[in-house]
Amino acid sequence: MKVLIINAHLSYPGWSEGNLNLAFMDLAKAFFVARGHQVAETFVERGYDPEEEVRKHVSADLVILQTPVNWFSAPWIYKKYVDEVFNLGLTTKALLEGDGRTRQDPARQYGTGGKMQKRKFMISATWNAPGEAFDNPNGMLFGGKGTDDLFLHITSNYKFIGFDILPDFGVFDIFKTPDIPHALEVYRGHLEKHCLGECP
Repeated sequence: MKVLIINAHLSYPGWSEGNLNLAFMDLAKAFFVARGHQVAETFVERGYDPEEEVRKHVSADLVILQTPVNWFSAPWIYKKYVDEVFNLGLTTKALLEGDGRTRQDPARQYGTGGKMQKRKFMISATWNAPGEAFDNPNGMLFGGKGTDDLFLHITSNYKFIGFDILPDFGVFDIFKTPDIPHALEVYRGHLEKHCLGECP
């Protein structure tokens, strides 16, 4: 299996240096390499070549986005990355060919033009929010919605080009009550269950 891990961290000196997201990225890389899988990496903040990123996506069986959650989304550099990489994947028809509809068949569903079928996408995220804020019908902020609802604007991009979406992983409350060693062990189990159990 070929795995692409995208690190979307954006540094804020003295506040957010990227060590936590790097720890989860390193764990995932070691996890897959130890099992004989190939791992490619992209650090968005360090720069990238959109053509190379399209090639990485085409060759990957599994793409993992490792990201902090800044104001309820990935950092803005990740949106720029998606715009540049996916737009190139559209114009070259490497990732998708239109939105699926044609003038000859206007009834064909929007979002069926992707070419990346049988591939998987997963988000691994670090949160200031506590885990109990999600999937809580009495929650003031999210009103019962889960992390998958909050990430719909990210996962939809991958579903649009044909990927299947795996359950996301989150480590929560990282500033007030962090338990990172435990979270890393839980993440290992998440990869075992959802990536090895559900991936090719």
